[in-house]
Amino acid sequence: MLGRGMARFNRQVLNRLTRPLARHLPGFGVIIHRGRRTDRLYKTPVNVFRHDGDYVVALTYGPESDWVKNVLAAGGCGLITRGCCIPLVAPRIEHDESRRLVPAVIRPMLRLLRVADFLYLGSCQRT
Repeated sequence: MLGRGMARFNRQVLNRLTRPLARHLPGFGVIIHRGRRTDRLYKTPVNVFRHDGDYVVALTYGPESDWVKNVLAAGGCGLITRGCCIPLVAPRIEHDESRRLVPAVIRPMLRLLRVADFLYLGSCQRT
């Protein structure tokens, strides 16, 4: 799992650069959520994958990240991926040492980063 200092740097610098690209690239997306206390709208770039018609986000900074808490408290969020905005509901944290919720090609990188927590989100638009 990446450290809090790296999370702060990403939030302040890298997220601003990657947000426009994350909306269109495979394996990436932008989570749209509201702050629990501020009610401010946030857009957070994430690694996101389809799983059984739903979506799984790799929690590279862990389940204690503010955006994760916001999504859990709200009971859902929006996701922009591949140019589409998708409403997502019923968020839950899944701890998965085998990383079976993500594509096999991604698992070694997540294992190297020690990422084993994922945010599982239900899709309102199952395809």
